[in-house]
Amino acid sequence: MSSPLTLLLSAHALKTWGARIKAASPSGITFLTAEEALAADSPSEADIAFMTREVTGKSSKDNPTPELKGFEIVLRKSPQLKWLQIHPAGAERPIYRELRSRGVKVTTASGATAVTVAHSTLGALIALNRRFPLLADAQRRHDWEPRLGERSPRDLKGQCAVIVGMGPIGRNIAALLKMLGMSVVGVRRTADAVEPCDRTASYDDLLKVLPEAHWLILCCPVSPVTRGIANAAAFEAMPAGAHLINVARGEIAVETDVIAALQRGHLAGAYLDVFAREPLDPASPLWDMPNVIVSPHTASHSLGQNEAIFDIFLDNLERFRGGIKLRNDVDDIG
Repeated sequence: MSSPLTLLLSAHALKTWGARIKAASPSGITFLTAEEALAADSPSEADIAFMTREVTGKSSKDNPTPELKGFEIVLRKSPQLKWLQIHPAGAERPIYRELRSRGVKVTTASGATAVTVAHSTLGALIALNRRFPLLADAQRRHDWEPRLGERSPRDLKGQCAVIVGMGPIGRNIAALLKMLGMSVVGVRRTADAVEPCDRTASYDDLLKVLPEAHWLILCCPVSPVTRGIANAAAFEAMPAGAHLINVARGEIAVETDVIAALQRGHLAGAYLDVFAREPLDPASPLWDMPNVIVSPHTASHSLGQNEAIFDIFLDNLERFRGGIKLRNDVDDIG
Protein backbone atom coordinates (compact mmCIF):
# COMPACT_ATOMS: atom_id res chain seq x y z
CA MET A 1 0.00 0.00 0.00
CA SER A 2 1.93 3.03 -1.31
CA SER A 3 -0.55 5.90 -0.95
CA PRO A 4 -0.42 8.08 2.19
CA LEU A 5 -2.69 7.04 5.04
CA THR A 6 -4.63 9.24 7.45
CA LEU A 7 -4.09 8.13 11.04
CA LEU A 8 -6.59 9.06 13.75
CA LEU A 9 -5.10 9.41 17.23
CA SER A 10 -5.29 11.67 20.27
CA ALA A 11 -3.40 14.95 20.46
CA HIS A 12 -1.35 13.47 23.29
CA ALA A 13 -0.40 10.43 21.21
CA LEU A 14 0.55 12.67 18.29
CA LYS A 15 2.81 14.75 20.52
CA THR A 16 4.36 11.64 22.07
CA TRP A 17 4.88 9.43 19.00
CA GLY A 18 4.12 11.50 15.92
CA ALA A 19 7.73 11.95 14.83
CA ARG A 20 8.50 8.26 15.23
CA ILE A 21 5.38 7.23 13.32
CA LYS A 22 6.28 9.57 10.48
CA ALA A 23 9.85 8.24 10.41
CA ALA A 24 8.46 4.70 10.14
CA SER A 25 6.15 5.65 7.24
CA PRO A 26 8.21 5.99 4.07
CA SER A 27 5.05 6.17 1.95
CA GLY A 28 3.83 9.14 3.96
CA ILE A 29 1.20 9.54 6.62
CA THR A 30 -1.24 12.27 7.60
CA PHE A 31 -2.29 12.80 11.19
CA LEU A 32 -5.80 13.64 12.34
CA THR A 33 -6.37 14.19 16.03
CA ALA A 34 -9.59 13.01 17.60
CA GLU A 35 -10.05 16.47 19.06
CA GLU A 36 -9.92 18.08 15.59
CA ALA A 37 -12.20 15.46 14.05
CA LEU A 38 -14.74 15.75 16.85
CA ALA A 39 -14.97 19.51 16.39
CA ALA A 40 -15.49 19.21 12.62
CA ASP A 41 -18.99 18.92 11.16
CA SER A 42 -17.90 16.70 8.27
CA PRO A 43 -17.14 12.96 8.35
CA SER A 44 -13.64 11.94 9.38
CA GLU A 45 -11.19 10.92 6.63
CA ALA A 46 -9.30 8.49 8.87
CA ASP A 47 -8.08 5.30 7.21
CA ILE A 48 -6.61 3.82 10.40
CA ALA A 49 -6.77 4.66 14.10
CA PHE A 50 -4.68 4.15 17.23
CA MET A 51 -6.67 4.30 20.48
CA THR A 52 -4.06 4.79 23.19
CA ARG A 53 -4.26 4.47 26.95
CA GLU A 54 -4.89 8.12 27.79
CA VAL A 55 -8.12 7.91 25.76
CA THR A 56 -9.51 5.05 27.82
CA GLY A 57 -7.27 4.93 30.88
CA LYS A 58 -9.56 6.89 33.21
CA SER A 59 -12.69 5.17 31.97
CA SER A 60 -14.24 2.04 33.34
CA LYS A 61 -16.61 -0.24 31.47
CA ASP A 62 -19.48 1.41 33.34
CA ASN A 63 -18.22 5.00 33.35
CA PRO A 64 -16.77 6.17 30.01
CA THR A 65 -14.94 9.49 30.13
CA PRO A 66 -15.59 12.38 27.70
CA GLU A 67 -12.30 11.53 25.95
CA LEU A 68 -13.45 7.99 25.24
CA LYS A 69 -16.95 9.06 24.20
CA GLY A 70 -15.46 11.63 21.82
CA PHE A 71 -13.06 9.14 20.25
CA GLU A 72 -15.89 6.66 19.70
CA ILE A 73 -18.00 9.36 18.03
CA VAL A 74 -15.16 10.01 15.59
CA LEU A 75 -14.71 6.30 14.89
CA ARG A 76 -18.39 6.08 14.01
CA LYS A 77 -18.12 8.99 11.59
CA SER A 78 -15.06 7.57 9.81
CA PRO A 79 -16.63 5.77 6.82
CA GLN A 80 -13.32 4.74 5.23
CA LEU A 81 -11.77 3.39 8.44
CA LYS A 82 -10.10 0.04 7.79
CA TRP A 83 -8.13 -0.76 10.95
CA LEU A 84 -8.15 0.20 14.64
CA GLN A 85 -5.30 -0.63 17.02
CA ILE A 86 -6.31 -0.61 20.71
CA HIS A 87 -4.12 -0.73 23.79
CA PRO A 88 -5.80 -3.44 25.96
CA ALA A 89 -5.33 -7.17 25.54
CA GLY A 90 -9.11 -7.66 25.36
CA ALA A 91 -11.69 -6.14 23.04
CA GLU A 92 -14.98 -6.32 24.94
CA ARG A 93 -16.28 -2.78 24.41
CA PRO A 94 -19.39 -2.65 22.18
CA ILE A 95 -17.69 -0.17 19.82
CA TYR A 96 -15.20 -2.85 18.78
CA ARG A 97 -17.95 -5.29 17.81
CA GLU A 98 -19.71 -2.48 15.96
CA LEU A 99 -16.61 -1.65 13.95
CA ARG A 100 -15.89 -5.28 13.15
CA SER A 101 -19.43 -5.64 11.81
CA ARG A 102 -18.51 -2.83 9.37
CA GLY A 103 -15.46 -4.77 8.21
CA VAL A 104 -12.95 -2.76 10.26
CA LYS A 105 -9.99 -4.78 11.54
CA VAL A 106 -9.54 -4.43 15.31
CA THR A 107 -6.22 -5.48 16.82
CA THR A 108 -5.30 -5.67 20.49
CA ALA A 109 -2.03 -5.26 22.36
CA SER A 110 -2.08 -8.83 23.67
CA GLY A 111 1.35 -9.75 24.98
CA ALA A 112 2.49 -6.20 25.70
CA THR A 113 1.57 -6.44 29.38
CA ALA A 114 1.96 -10.18 29.93
CA VAL A 115 5.11 -9.88 32.04
CA THR A 116 3.74 -7.02 34.15
CA VAL A 117 0.47 -8.83 34.90
CA ALA A 118 2.41 -11.98 35.71
CA HIS A 119 4.57 -10.02 38.15
CA SER A 120 1.47 -8.53 39.79
CA THR A 121 0.03 -12.03 40.12
CA LEU A 122 3.24 -13.41 41.59
CA GLY A 123 3.46 -10.55 44.08
CA ALA A 124 -0.15 -11.03 45.15
CA LEU A 125 0.24 -14.80 45.46
CA ILE A 126 3.29 -14.45 47.69
CA ALA A 127 1.63 -11.68 49.72
CA LEU A 128 -1.50 -13.75 50.33
CA ASN A 129 0.44 -16.91 51.09
CA ARG A 130 2.74 -15.12 53.54
CA ARG A 131 -0.30 -13.39 55.13
CA PHE A 132 0.95 -9.88 54.37
CA PRO A 133 -2.57 -8.38 54.23
CA LEU A 134 -3.34 -9.84 57.66
CA LEU A 135 -0.04 -8.52 59.00
CA ALA A 136 -0.87 -5.08 57.61
CA ASP A 137 -4.29 -5.25 59.27
CA ALA A 138 -2.67 -6.13 62.61
CA GLN A 139 -0.22 -3.26 62.16
CA ARG A 140 -3.08 -0.79 61.69
CA ARG A 141 -4.63 -2.14 64.90
CA HIS A 142 -1.26 -1.99 66.71
CA ASP A 143 -1.60 -5.71 67.49
CA TRP A 144 1.39 -8.07 67.71
CA GLU A 145 0.14 -11.21 65.96
CA PRO A 146 2.94 -13.65 65.07
CA ARG A 147 1.98 -16.24 62.48
CA LEU A 148 2.86 -19.31 64.54
CA GLY A 149 1.51 -22.83 64.80
CA GLU A 150 -1.65 -23.31 62.78
CA ARG A 151 -1.46 -19.65 61.74
CA SER A 152 1.88 -20.22 60.00
CA PRO A 153 1.93 -19.79 56.21
CA ARG A 154 2.02 -22.96 54.17
CA ASP A 155 5.07 -23.56 51.98
CA LEU A 156 4.40 -22.71 48.33
CA LYS A 157 6.49 -25.62 47.10
CA GLY A 158 4.13 -28.43 46.25
CA GLN A 159 1.01 -26.29 46.08
CA CYS A 160 -1.08 -26.46 42.90
CA ALA A 161 -2.23 -23.50 40.82
CA VAL A 162 -5.02 -23.90 38.28
CA ILE A 163 -4.57 -21.13 35.71
CA VAL A 164 -7.62 -20.41 33.57
CA GLY A 165 -6.40 -18.87 30.30
CA MET A 166 -3.23 -19.89 28.51
CA GLY A 167 -2.46 -16.79 26.51
CA PRO A 168 0.79 -14.83 27.03
CA ILE A 169 -0.27 -13.82 30.57
CA GLY A 170 -1.16 -17.34 31.66
CA ARG A 171 2.03 -18.81 30.27
CA ASN A 172 4.17 -16.17 31.99
CA ILE A 173 2.41 -16.81 35.30
CA ALA A 174 2.90 -20.55 34.91
CA ALA A 175 6.63 -20.13 34.33
CA LEU A 176 7.04 -18.02 37.48
CA LEU A 177 5.08 -20.44 39.64
CA LYS A 178 7.06 -23.42 38.38
CA MET A 179 10.19 -21.62 39.59
CA LEU A 180 8.66 -21.64 43.09
CA GLY A 181 8.25 -25.40 42.96
CA MET A 182 4.49 -25.27 42.46
CA SER A 183 2.56 -27.56 40.14
CA VAL A 184 0.49 -25.92 37.43
CA VAL A 185 -2.63 -27.04 35.60
CA GLY A 186 -3.51 -24.89 32.61
CA VAL A 187 -7.13 -24.54 31.54
CA ARG A 188 -8.01 -23.45 28.01
CA ARG A 189 -10.39 -24.13 25.14
CA THR A 190 -8.76 -27.49 24.44
CA ALA A 191 -6.67 -29.86 26.54
CA ASP A 192 -3.67 -29.57 24.21
CA ALA A 193 -0.40 -29.40 26.12
CA VAL A 194 1.04 -25.96 26.88
CA GLU A 195 4.49 -25.36 28.32
CA PRO A 196 5.41 -24.92 31.10
CA CYS A 197 2.21 -26.42 32.58
CA ASP A 198 2.41 -29.89 34.09
CA ARG A 199 -0.81 -30.65 32.26
CA THR A 200 -3.81 -28.93 30.74
CA ALA A 201 -7.58 -29.29 30.78
CA SER A 202 -10.41 -27.81 28.76
CA TYR A 203 -12.85 -25.26 30.16
CA ASP A 204 -15.46 -27.99 30.25
CA ASP A 205 -13.28 -30.01 32.64
CA LEU A 206 -12.51 -27.17 35.07
CA LEU A 207 -14.55 -28.69 37.92
CA LYS A 208 -12.60 -31.95 37.56
CA VAL A 209 -9.23 -30.29 38.28
CA LEU A 210 -10.35 -27.79 40.93
CA PRO A 211 -10.17 -30.30 43.84
CA GLU A 212 -6.37 -30.00 43.42
CA ALA A 213 -6.35 -26.20 43.29
CA HIS A 214 -4.79 -24.32 46.18
CA TRP A 215 -4.88 -21.32 43.83
CA LEU A 216 -7.40 -20.49 41.13
CA ILE A 217 -5.92 -17.85 38.82
CA LEU A 218 -8.15 -16.23 36.20
CA CYS A 219 -6.45 -14.61 33.19
CA CYS A 220 -8.71 -15.63 30.31
CA PRO A 221 -10.73 -13.46 27.90
CA VAL A 222 -14.47 -13.00 28.35
CA SER A 223 -16.51 -15.35 26.19
CA PRO A 224 -19.82 -17.20 26.49
CA VAL A 225 -17.79 -20.14 27.84
CA THR A 226 -15.73 -18.24 30.42
CA ARG A 227 -18.33 -15.73 31.66
CA GLY A 228 -19.15 -16.69 35.26
CA ILE A 229 -16.87 -19.74 35.19
CA ALA A 230 -15.60 -18.95 38.70
CA ASN A 231 -18.82 -19.48 40.62
CA ALA A 232 -20.18 -21.15 43.75
CA ALA A 233 -19.81 -24.62 42.24
CA ALA A 234 -16.19 -23.93 41.32
CA PHE A 235 -15.32 -22.65 44.79
CA GLU A 236 -17.08 -25.59 46.43
CA ALA A 237 -14.96 -27.96 44.34
CA MET A 238 -11.75 -26.36 45.65
CA PRO A 239 -10.13 -27.40 48.94
CA ALA A 240 -11.07 -25.31 51.97
CA GLY A 241 -8.48 -22.59 52.47
CA ALA A 242 -7.73 -22.09 48.77
CA HIS A 243 -7.18 -18.67 47.20
CA LEU A 244 -8.56 -16.80 44.19
CA ILE A 245 -6.70 -14.40 41.89
CA ASN A 246 -8.57 -12.55 39.14
CA VAL A 247 -6.54 -10.51 36.65
CA ALA A 248 -8.91 -11.27 33.75
CA ARG A 249 -12.26 -9.46 33.72
CA GLY A 250 -14.88 -9.04 36.41
CA GLU A 251 -17.40 -11.02 34.38
CA ILE A 252 -15.29 -14.20 34.68
CA ALA A 253 -16.14 -14.53 38.38
CA VAL A 254 -19.59 -14.33 39.99
CA GLU A 255 -18.85 -11.60 42.52
CA THR A 256 -21.62 -12.53 44.95
CA ASP A 257 -20.28 -16.10 45.02
CA VAL A 258 -16.73 -14.82 45.61
CA ILE A 259 -17.92 -12.73 48.57
CA ALA A 260 -19.92 -15.62 50.03
CA ALA A 261 -16.98 -18.04 49.77
CA LEU A 262 -14.69 -15.50 51.45
CA GLN A 263 -17.17 -14.68 54.20
CA ARG A 264 -17.65 -18.29 55.21
CA GLY A 265 -13.90 -18.94 55.07
CA HIS A 266 -13.91 -21.53 52.30
CA LEU A 267 -11.72 -19.15 50.30
CA ALA A 268 -8.87 -18.04 52.55
CA GLY A 269 -8.16 -14.91 50.53
CA ALA A 270 -8.20 -13.23 47.16
CA TYR A 271 -6.43 -10.74 44.93
CA LEU A 272 -9.02 -9.00 42.78
CA ASP A 273 -7.90 -6.58 40.08
CA VAL A 274 -11.22 -6.54 38.20
CA PHE A 275 -14.86 -6.37 39.24
CA ALA A 276 -18.39 -6.79 37.95
CA ARG A 277 -18.81 -3.01 38.10
CA GLU A 278 -15.92 -0.56 38.11
CA PRO A 279 -15.10 1.41 40.13
CA LEU A 280 -15.95 -1.05 42.89
CA ASP A 281 -18.96 0.11 44.92
CA PRO A 282 -17.73 1.78 48.16
CA ALA A 283 -20.35 -0.31 49.97
CA SER A 284 -18.89 -3.62 48.77
CA PRO A 285 -17.79 -5.86 51.66
CA LEU A 286 -14.64 -6.68 49.70
CA TRP A 287 -13.08 -3.37 50.76
CA ASP A 288 -13.04 -4.32 54.44
CA MET A 289 -11.97 -7.95 54.23
CA PRO A 290 -8.44 -8.16 55.70
CA ASN A 291 -7.64 -11.23 53.59
CA VAL A 292 -8.54 -9.52 50.28
CA ILE A 293 -6.31 -7.31 48.15
CA VAL A 294 -8.45 -4.89 46.12
CA SER A 295 -6.62 -3.50 43.10
CA PRO A 296 -8.23 -0.79 40.89
CA HIS A 297 -7.68 -2.60 37.58
CA THR A 298 -3.97 -1.80 37.61
CA ALA A 299 -2.27 -5.21 37.43
CA SER A 300 -0.89 -4.38 33.98
CA HIS A 301 0.29 -0.84 34.65
CA SER A 302 3.97 0.06 34.43
CA LEU A 303 6.10 2.92 33.13
CA GLY A 304 7.16 0.85 30.12
CA GLN A 305 3.71 -0.37 29.17
CA ASN A 306 2.88 2.35 26.66
CA GLU A 307 6.12 1.81 24.75
CA ALA A 308 5.44 -1.92 24.50
CA ILE A 309 1.98 -1.19 23.10
CA PHE A 310 3.43 1.37 20.68
CA ASP A 311 5.88 -1.24 19.39
CA ILE A 312 2.95 -3.51 18.53
CA PHE A 313 1.25 -0.62 16.72
CA LEU A 314 4.38 0.12 14.64
CA ASP A 315 4.72 -3.55 13.72
CA ASN A 316 1.07 -3.70 12.70
CA LEU A 317 1.38 -0.45 10.75
CA GLU A 318 4.14 -2.02 8.65
CA ARG A 319 2.06 -5.16 8.21
CA PHE A 320 -1.01 -3.15 7.23
CA ARG A 321 0.94 -1.26 4.55
CA GLY A 322 2.37 -4.52 3.24
CA GLY A 323 -0.96 -6.34 3.19
CA ILE A 324 0.38 -8.83 5.74
CA LYS A 325 -1.69 -10.53 8.44
CA LEU A 326 -2.01 -8.24 11.48
CA ARG A 327 -0.92 -9.26 14.98
CA ASN A 328 -3.69 -9.85 17.51
CA ASP A 329 -6.54 -9.52 15.04
CA VAL A 330 -9.66 -10.01 17.18
CA ASP A 331 -11.40 -11.90 14.38
CA ASP A 332 -8.55 -14.39 14.31
CA ILE A 333 -8.13 -14.92 18.05
CA GLY A 334 -11.84 -14.98 18.88
